[in-house]
Amino acid sequence: MVALLALAVGVHWIERDGLKDTADGQVSFLDILYFTSISVTTTGYGDIVPVSTSARMFDAFVVTPIRVFVVLLFLGTAYNFVLKRTWDKWRMAVIQRTLSGHIIVAGYGTTGSETVDELIARGTDPGRIVVIDTREENLDRAKACGCIVLQADATRDQILKDVRIESAESMIVCAGRDDTSVLITLTARHLAPAIPISVIVRNEDNELPARAAGATTVVNPVSFAGLLLASSCKGPHLSEYLMDLASFHGEVELSERPVRSEEVGKPLTAIRTGLGLRIYRNGVAHGHKAPEAAALRAGDQIVEIVTA
Repeated sequence: MVALLALAVGVHWIERDGLKDTADGQVSFLDILYFTSISVTTTGYGDIVPVSTSARMFDAFVVTPIRVFVVLLFLGTAYNFVLKRTWDKWRMAVIQRTLSGHIIVAGYGTTGSETVDELIARGTDPGRIVVIDTREENLDRAKACGCIVLQADATRDQILKDVRIESAESMIVCAGRDDTSVLITLTARHLAPAIPISVIVRNEDNELPARAAGATTVVNPVSFAGLLLASSCKGPHLSEYLMDLASFHGEVELSERPVRSEEVGKPLTAIRTGLGLRIYRNGVAHGHKAPEAAALRAGDQIVEIVTA
């Protein structure tokens, strides 16, 4: 905009002989600045007017498009900084009053978007997923999926309070940097001591800090990729089956659920919903051949393979 105004001032100064000042008959440089400003802003008082053909053609074909551009620029700025932000704040306030049992996703890069896609494929309502990211293009993609979005820094206490982390079902942290992910986890655990938090870290050395910060689950994609590669050396179909288990789109999938009342007292091998792999009792894992798996108890968590 400054460049266009400078262009208009420069040409008007060169073509000042084609302008007429009805006040004193002289067109100074200050008169050029004044005439350009009132012309571009569509004001115009008629005290300085173009009289030559070249000056009129320049005002018609150059200054008028600049005038339209400036008006549109001001309207766009007003929309972005006033109307859009006011609308977003009002919309977020309405959403905040009804947020409960939702899933918070901090970071919507490659991993975050894949996570949201998998959640939706597994039956999660996109309206129950709140995505926090600092990049507008990422939020546009999340909004296109139907998610609730917030452009903000998830390391800040107030931001996590705004998305009602205390009433959320769980939180997924994939900020793209391990230090940022650990800080988000620490902030979230401070505000919501009981919420399950899953964190992705790319450096094995950061798994312990992530757990110390309060992460319930820590996922290292590099280590998982190493496991897949090592498995492929022992059998060409093992890595394929592992990916099948991990993805909702496979023929089989891993599932975790609490033990049912009719299953209490029965062995893990007797469940009918799938193939029982292990149980978690008081936070401790027991394999399907362990003595603890011979009789299920109320409160046990069952990990099983089920048909997708």
